[in-house]
Amino acid sequence: MRIGLICLVLGYVLSQFYRAFLAVLTPALETDLGATSADLSYASGLWFIIFALMQIPVGEALDRIGPKITTIVLFALGGAGGALLFAVAQTPAHIAWAMALIGIGCSPVLMASYYIFAKMYPAAMFSTLAGSVIGFGSLGNLASSAPMAYAVEAFGWRETMVGLAVVTLIVSAALWLFVKDPPRTSHDGPKGSVLDLLKIKALWFILPMMLVNYAPAAGIRGLWIGPYGADVFGADTQLIGTMTLVMGLAMIVGSFVYGPLERIVGSRKWVVFAGSLIGALTCFVLYFTTPSIWAATALLALIGLTGAAFPVLIAHARPFFPDHLTGRGVTLLNLFGIGGVGILQFVTGRISTSYDGAADPTLAYPAIFLTYGVLICCGLAIYAFSSDPAD
Repeated sequence: MRIGLICLVLGYVLSQFYRAFLAVLTPALETDLGATSADLSYASGLWFIIFALMQIPVGEALDRIGPKITTIVLFALGGAGGALLFAVAQTPAHIAWAMALIGIGCSPVLMASYYIFAKMYPAAMFSTLAGSVIGFGSLGNLASSAPMAYAVEAFGWRETMVGLAVVTLIVSAALWLFVKDPPRTSHDGPKGSVLDLLKIKALWFILPMMLVNYAPAAGIRGLWIGPYGADVFGADTQLIGTMTLVMGLAMIVGSFVYGPLERIVGSRKWVVFAGSLIGALTCFVLYFTTPSIWAATALLALIGLTGAAFPVLIAHARPFFPDHLTGRGVTLLNLFGIGGVGILQFVTGRISTSYDGAADPTLAYPAIFLTYGVLICCGLAIYAFSSDPAD
């Protein structure tokens, strides 16, 4: 099982890579395919929306079929197939279709490991284990920054995508060899569904926070940091790669910090609340000020660090759903977390487009930061009333 979990982490490394690499490809795709920031925002948002919608069937499959077959089939066909489609893309529409297919492929990887943790490890360890998977998996976030920029310049973006498709197939084969399903839980009562989870009122105060918490970090790191660096500071591909690398490192640090911090403080709720509040305030700073490129990079890194509360939010919600709905419970939370990113990619794309005819189009970026900050505050206003049970 340990080797199997390592293979799932490798799959999640690729998932993190695929959700964030468009930022570095912005100049190349603009030149070769005529893709605009709005086109890439749509493609990025489509990845997150499709990924989120897949959480419902993935949750059913985890509970009924198990994590092994669910992950292998989707990751091999969707992940590798989408990367190959991306490599032969001729229009921005092809990029969007490829990202949608990759989103399908990546959709079960993280939740398969969370399902195994929930079934086979003590509840008190869930936050730390879940955060560790995201932390190690975020190496893919780093690989999609400066290393991706160097690969594109050395080999070309199409050749790089073909290589990624091959790597995805190799990881799929490793998943087939080493992942094992946890023992099935016997349940003689009703099978239940996602609708049963939505009847749990305690989740109503957590789901809105789940919807907005990860959106600024993932949205900015996955796309907007590239156009922001290029348009506002005149950054080239390598400098954008450096900016994304710094923000990616901060997101990794956050993933490892939140779990232990929750145990030190003794509260999942207030650790998430404080971190998210800092993230919102940082968005407001970027709205009200025009910092230097390195000050802006530091502020974006802080958004990345504080936006890594994803696993602690899932751990907060986990005690509220029954054991036989474990798979559907964690995937429901993931649906809101990833779906929020996708929705806001569409929203921020529209904001960017609305400034196309303005005297200063770069004013779109402060408006995007303001949107993220306000929405986090709305989520916090609801989350403040959530229950904070002890394991």
